[in-house]
Amino acid sequence: MSPHVRGILLLILVTAIWGSTFAVVKTLGELLAPAVLIAWRFLIAALALLPVVLIRQARAGAVGGGLREKSAGERQAASRQLWRDGLILGAWLIAGYGTQTIALQTTSANRAAFFTALSVVLVPVWLVFAQRRRMPLALWVALPLAVLGLGVLSWEGGAFVTGDAWALACAVTYAGFIVTLERMAHRHAALPFTLAQLLGVTLLAWLWAAVAAPSQLWPPAAAWGPLLYLGVVATALTTLLQTVGQRYVSAAEASLIYALEPVTATIFSFILIQEKVGLRGLFGGLLVVIATVLSTRGNAEAHPEVPAPSVEG
Repeated sequence: MSPHVRGILLLILVTAIWGSTFAVVKTLGELLAPAVLIAWRFLIAALALLPVVLIRQARAGAVGGGLREKSAGERQAASRQLWRDGLILGAWLIAGYGTQTIALQTTSANRAAFFTALSVVLVPVWLVFAQRRRMPLALWVALPLAVLGLGVLSWEGGAFVTGDAWALACAVTYAGFIVTLERMAHRHAALPFTLAQLLGVTLLAWLWAAVAAPSQLWPPAAAWGPLLYLGVVATALTTLLQTVGQRYVSAAEASLIYALEPVTATIFSFILIQEKVGLRGLFGGLLVVIATVLSTRGNAEAHPEVPAPSVEG
């Protein structure tokens, strides 16, 4: 098996894992308050990733022993910028994950996945206005397709519910995260920066949990298995799999693979919690996927779904 094929398979696995999280979060939402769920998920992810970061840094230090050492002032400045940027991105992430978790309390997992996928379409729109970039022709086609697809999805599932609005808010805030990440990613090594973001989310989520649900901070026994899956597998492990996979897969290819996330979410939602999608919903979801793929055409950057720079890790 060639490295390129292996990289593609790893990214498909990552996308499948992401797709499974919608059903898992929806189930966990019946046991935990959104803030508590996010706080534990990201604390577990940070603790799982910490040893990997320390080992990589130790190896890098051994290999680079002959290079010029940074001064204490340079190290302190770099460290301050790392944690400042991590906290800023952590704020965007908790907005995204928070709105998504709240959305899943009142809308179906598959609908939330397709609504959330709109973030990939919104990123180039955001950049058009924020950086005065010219809107490409593909985006002019993708936008109405996405709106039509979301309308068909909502039509099938009944009236537009509160959870749908929260899912749209998730798409907007996650697009903001991606745009901010694009500006900051080049400043830091990938794995330490990912850990800083995870810790930023953890800190903000625990503050939120202490205010919103102070008497519900310790999860019941039934919640620990799903929490460990979300933290270790769906966050920490996928970060590492992306690190390996995107060494051999172009950003354009990765974006196309990530566009399959709502499809895998629909499959897992059916398998895990028996959510079904009718023909109208399948048609609406297909339009969203097509719009997502179109929006990535001509864009050299992959837009990952986990808190990691464009060369994930």
